Amino acid sequence: MTITIQTVDDYHAMSEQAAEYFYDAIKENPDIHIGLATGGTPSGMYEALIQKIQDSALPLGAIQTFNLDEYIGLSQDDPNSYYTFMKDTLFAPLKLSRNQTYVPDGNTSDHEMECRRYEALIDEHGIDLQLLGVGENGHIGFNEPGTPFDSVTHVIELNDTTREANARYFNSPDEVPTHAITMGIRSILKAKKIVLLASGTNKAEAISALFRDTITEDWPITALKEHPDVTVIVDKAAAGQIPDEK
Repeated sequence: MTITIQTVDDYHAMSEQAAEYFYDAIKENPDIHIGLATGGTPSGMYEALIQKIQDSALPLGAIQTFNLDEYIGLSQDDPNSYYTFMKDTLFAPLKLSRNQTYVPDGNTSDHEMECRRYEALIDEHGIDLQLLGVGENGHIGFNEPGTPFDSVTHVIELNDTTREANARYFNSPDEVPTHAITMGIRSILKAKKIVLLASGTNKAEAISALFRDTITEDWPITALKEHPDVTVIVDKAAAGQIPDEK
């Protein structure tokens, strides 16, 4: 286990630092396979990364991306789907083609088959660098507390904490889907390198769990302690409960 922590002043600094990390990784390996996350945490990083890539005209024709998760019941063109989020936030600005980007399909007739298909894609292509955020309850991807660490891509029921946190993206809390397809924890740990981002005091307890001795399915983030190469980039607020000895 190797966890490197980088603590910066605020969300903007976290975003810039992460963008620099991913820019350097793409520059070093032009056909890199990157695992991507959604939500508010990585949005600033994506914006900064787009600017760096456009300023340098870095070629992207050989990269491939794999998203962590997608809501069940939303079509890809639904404005609240993660596919639409990624298309608007990253894929379109970087002019990535459809065959370079992979997102689980949450609107199929057979969700279990889609899970198997997506896991097979991960195994076939491999992920060099996986981006993660973390929920207040320690979830990574949509792997809620109690998810087995040996899980692969699967259907998950979202708990109330997660749905409440995501309600701000919907017209009403009732519109937040109850289920999602997510890479499993074992799927995530297959990546060669992992970068986790966190900002704000509401993430401090989850981040502190990563730096305590216990590895527990009650805090899915602690599964990262079993990975050989994890970089954690957090602002001071999110780092506020890390034990002093760390």
